[in-house]
Amino acid sequence: MDLILKNAMIPQGDRTVITNILVNEGKITGFCNDIHFLKADKVLDMEGKLVVPGCIDPHTHFMDPGFTHRETFATGSRSAAAGGLTTIIDMPCCSKPSVRDGESFQKKIAPIRGQAYIDYCFWGGMTGEDARNGWIDNIYPQIDEGVVAFKVYMTPSVPTFPKVSDGEMLEIFQKVAKTGMPIGVHAENYDICTFYTEKLKKEGREDGPAWAEARMALAEKVAIELIISYAEATDARVHVVHMSTKEGVKLVREAKKRGVKVTAETCPHYLMLNAQDSMSERGTFAKIAPPLRGKDDNQAHWQALADGTIDFVGTDHAPYEIATEKAAADSTIWNSFPGIPGVETMVPILVSEGLNKGRLSLSRFVEVTSKNAAIHYGIYPKKGAMEIGSDADFTVIDLDCEWEIDEKQTESMAKYNPLHGIKLKGRPVQTIVRGNMVYHYEDGGIVGEAGYGEYVKRQSIQRLDRTLKYEKYETSRAEAPKSGRQELEKSK
Repeated sequence: MDLILKNAMIPQGDRTVITNILVNEGKITGFCNDIHFLKADKVLDMEGKLVVPGCIDPHTHFMDPGFTHRETFATGSRSAAAGGLTTIIDMPCCSKPSVRDGESFQKKIAPIRGQAYIDYCFWGGMTGEDARNGWIDNIYPQIDEGVVAFKVYMTPSVPTFPKVSDGEMLEIFQKVAKTGMPIGVHAENYDICTFYTEKLKKEGREDGPAWAEARMALAEKVAIELIISYAEATDARVHVVHMSTKEGVKLVREAKKRGVKVTAETCPHYLMLNAQDSMSERGTFAKIAPPLRGKDDNQAHWQALADGTIDFVGTDHAPYEIATEKAAADSTIWNSFPGIPGVETMVPILVSEGLNKGRLSLSRFVEVTSKNAAIHYGIYPKKGAMEIGSDADFTVIDLDCEWEIDEKQTESMAKYNPLHGIKLKGRPVQTIVRGNMVYHYEDGGIVGEAGYGEYVKRQSIQRLDRTLKYEKYETSRAEAPKSGRQELEKSK
């Protein structure tokens, strides 16, 4: 063996067992109770700590290339490793260029290679401009590059990633539905958000909670209603990214009962923070989109995460430069940039406030931190599993460690976090990627090397359903349409 993790406490459903995990050439090769007659290059004693499948963040904006004054792939992946993450899935929009075809994909990945401390996947992108100009066939070269899903915005993102109108989004749904790939939607109604933003600005509102009032819960509700209707009409797989409201929870739950191919994620800040308190105290440093909501929404999201309505958790890690984009001399709640860091605190929040407080069972914790995202994005069981043949990715957790979030003590370039000061019990203490230690809390933090992380392509098309099972579709090539691009079809 290359590595043995001895005395590891691993999940077996909702119970745990102590075992020894065998690793060779970056893969899990077995589990055994007695290792006295085994030889290994390295033996690490887990001392009975909880060892779970490597945790995954399916929603990051690492800003690289193009916006490296905010974050680089190196600093973002270091921060993720320190937070117990072994794989991240980066969004297509916040880079130069934004990813919308095969060429832009190559321009994004080229400068990233050699930076990452952990493994990574990529989202593909489609915009209103692509639909208007007949460029939707650009999904196919992105599929060939191994992207795991496609992202669209109903509200503006960056200039190089235009929002979609209702008709443009329908056109994209119809095309992507044929491939079996998920479509992630930033679900806020543009007209509602724009009108009420201008209204409150004219009224002289400059307080933090005004941002949340302008982008009211109704804006998310009607947007989710629309995309669920589109999913029903086109048979597309729609995913509600960073869902924030209790109204959204209800809509997704009802749609799943009808058999609609809809999934949803929430973020730690929508579980922990509310707009009135956090935005009054932190102002622009708690400004995100969708905005923070109310305490009832926090409670509804914890329940939905536990019962399967919400499928997994992502961070929407989107850091900005404090001096120029969050707290510039002329910054207001309206013109500052919306985004916060999160990769270093996602797993700790779910351990402390979810698993340790009984809001999440052990099996559900594993599902929402790794397994479900891996299935949904077609990288299971390479990732998100603790099975023979899976990548030897592990998040090692000390369930008893008591500590406090400090926004200045982070590997990220963004030294702010609205979760600052929250006291937690439990944290990741070791992060192991393909059998190699990249983070060790007691040995000073990051111990891995830049460039160790690898790009992980989508392995197959898989669909997560509301019963937490999955259907797997191998991809096959059909006859090329006139466009010259070939569509992926589900094989029986």
